[in-house]
Amino acid sequence: MAKMEKDDTSWVNDELPDWQRAIYTVNPSRNSPSSKSSSSSSSHLLTTPLNKGHESMAYLTYLIDHYPSNSTSSPSMPSTIAFLHSHRSGFFSAWHVDTPLHSNVAAMQALQLPFVARNGYVNLRCNWNPGCEKAHRKNKHVTREVWEEVFSDTSTPPANETAPPPPPPVSTSADREKQMYMPSEVGAACCAQFVVSREQVLKRPKEDYEKFRRWVVETEMDDAKSGRVMEFLWHVIFGKDAVYCPDEEVCYCEVYGRC
Repeated sequence: MAKMEKDDTSWVNDELPDWQRAIYTVNPSRNSPSSKSSSSSSSHLLTTPLNKGHESMAYLTYLIDHYPSNSTSSPSMPSTIAFLHSHRSGFFSAWHVDTPLHSNVAAMQALQLPFVARNGYVNLRCNWNPGCEKAHRKNKHVTREVWEEVFSDTSTPPANETAPPPPPPVSTSADREKQMYMPSEVGAACCAQFVVSREQVLKRPKEDYEKFRRWVVETEMDDAKSGRVMEFLWHVIFGKDAVYCPDEEVCYCEVYGRC
């Protein structure tokens, strides 16, 4: 979770006690204590390298900080990871939360964990608007240039049903693995709240997440624009097609058990 220093996130501890917590303050004041100790400790402040990219900086920092050092090390990453905003509920701050009263607490309490394990990645918003409507899939935020900047020199290129034919062969297998192509459409329900399995996270090496964070830091885009790009790429990063828009009724049933 990403938060501003002024945000009250006590609701996470009070109302979601079964979930480990890693809450990153993106704008700590100079006199705020900081530590790199375990994120499950409420007595230490977790921070990000930079306040940029909206929630993406905290999300990527968590993945980098908790990525296992090797395949035999004890898991520092839980089996299920929810990436949430700091607001608890209410239309004005949490209009995009897809539960009664727009409550993140209700969303997490209803979340169907077995489905997350099977699917690998779950968007917490099922409503197609905005992001999944046909008119939204020619995504103005994810241009060809941006796509190539974000995904160049990363591994496990996602398969995209909307992608053009693969490019001509290149010199080495390593080059082929790193070659990314821009799909004709990119779409997913907004707004960067989702859940992934540890298994899905580990399908990419740690270096990929470091590359994505480096892009956020180095791009000339500002906080809002770089964050918007990442908002529409999380599903691709976690292995889904460029257009990932499950049927709304099916989504409510599978994600929240509202069948």
